[in-house]
Amino acid sequence: MKIITHKALACHVLAVAVEGEINDWAAYIDAVDGVSHEREAQRVIAGGMKLPVSVAGAIFPALDIKRYRE
Repeated sequence: MKIITHKALACHVLAVAVEGEINDWAAYIDAVDGVSHEREAQRVIAGGMKLPVSVAGAIFPALDIKRYRE
């Protein structure tokens, strides 16, 4: 999956937005080591929890919520 953006909610909590295959997007969250959010983003995608649409929209307000993959 291609990362659109990521946002640290705390040093050890990372949310990551990714592009989908049909012009949609999704967001995931997980605990990380907090050493390199750039590198840790892939682990969040692979093993994190998918965010509900309301939370994803609040964290990533610049992304079109109508395109969110639930």
